[in-house]
Amino acid sequence: METLQKCIIDIKQILLEARQKAYQATAFAMIEGFWLIGERIVKEEQQGNVRANYGEQIIAQLSKELGKGFSERTLRDYRKFYLLFPEQKDLAHTCAKLSWSHIRLIMRVENTQARNYYLQETAEQHWSVRTLERNINTLYYQRLLASQRKDIVVEEMQQKTAEFQQDPYEFIKNPTVLEFLNIPTHYAYNENDLEKNLINNLQQFLLELGKGFAFVARQKHIRTETQDFFIDLFLPPNICHICPQRKSSLKK
Repeated sequence: METLQKCIIDIKQILLEARQKAYQATAFAMIEGFWLIGERIVKEEQQGNVRANYGEQIIAQLSKELGKGFSERTLRDYRKFYLLFPEQKDLAHTCAKLSWSHIRLIMRVENTQARNYYLQETAEQHWSVRTLERNINTLYYQRLLASQRKDIVVEEMQQKTAEFQQDPYEFIKNPTVLEFLNIPTHYAYNENDLEKNLINNLQQFLLELGKGFAFVARQKHIRTETQDFFIDLFLPPNICHICPQRKSSLKK
């Protein structure tokens, strides 16, 4: 029995490590691709530098051609990414350990020393995106510099960000990852799903009202001389007489 339990634990660990490798490979492929796009945009802009608005024209056209997931703002982020980290070695050594969400947060830090600190610490300490965001927003780097007892500041940060570090699948849940991998993302119900859920709720509501209210059918088939109709939710005609105040509103 103990041998079987150890086997189960070992296999779970193997799966965890394999998934982490897959996530890291995907993250690096994304970051490398975005860096190369930024490089290409910058080089194209430099070729057309005689026209002041040439860069914006490139980005607008690219956004139109590339479609969903490549807004003009996103393409400007790629360009900024390349300009902030123009050396390929920086990308390979440090940025490869992060996700694009990490990079976007770090790019918003204007101070070069602070930006480099967050870049290095996030990679070495495996900060989650939420941990990094909180540290930037609470001026963690500046507070460390100003503190004589840095250990107290570090300990406080670790305590307050502990819950942010507990989701091992944070990266793969990011919609940007799904878009990059060309996997459909479902941000909303389609029309049929929306109708189904609305009617489910209405049906349950009517059933719970009890005496005086009746639920007859869904998608009730009604045929006329020229057409067939399907009523989403069919109620008896006298339901409106039960509540006169509702009757006028229903007619509207």
